[in-house]
Amino acid sequence: MDHRKINDLLEKIETMEAELYKELSRDAETITCDFIQERIPLWTYIRKGNPKYGLSAPIIYAMIVPALIMDLSVTIYQATCFPLYGIPKVRRGDYIVFDRHRLAYLNALQKLNCLYCAYFNGLIAYVREIASKTEQFWCPIRHARQIKGGHHRYWHFLRYGDGEHLEDRWKKIREKLKKEERG
Repeated sequence: MDHRKINDLLEKIETMEAELYKELSRDAETITCDFIQERIPLWTYIRKGNPKYGLSAPIIYAMIVPALIMDLSVTIYQATCFPLYGIPKVRRGDYIVFDRHRLAYLNALQKLNCLYCAYFNGLIAYVREIASKTEQFWCPIRHARQIKGGHHRYWHFLRYGDGEHLEDRWKKIREKLKKEERG
């Protein structure tokens, strides 16, 4: 395995991802509506909606309870443990972003749904970043088999079964984490 090539590829991916976000951000700042989209009245939206979707609403919205518990738990964990480890904290506001509810063409229910999805998906991303920093600190070793959806830190972890100079390499990985920009 060519470690140099892998590191070069990872650098390219990170550079391209940063460039993509920069471009998407610029696009969002310059968006102008060339057309006027009318808001679907709430009652019309509900009346024309699929009744099966309405039946699932209580199940979907009940998930807010475990989400709030997870949010509180992970926030407390990070606030108490990360300073002990010297790990920079994850800024919640970088992950949980509320803005789509301001779109004039959404009705009240669509806006509520957008708030819910923004919170829930942002929370998952926030928790994942906290978990990935924890994994980098305590167990930065890749799995024996390929995983789907690995976090961005994962590819910088040690290969499975590569225990040579483990303690020294582990210390370097921890130090790199501690030197990250504070959130």
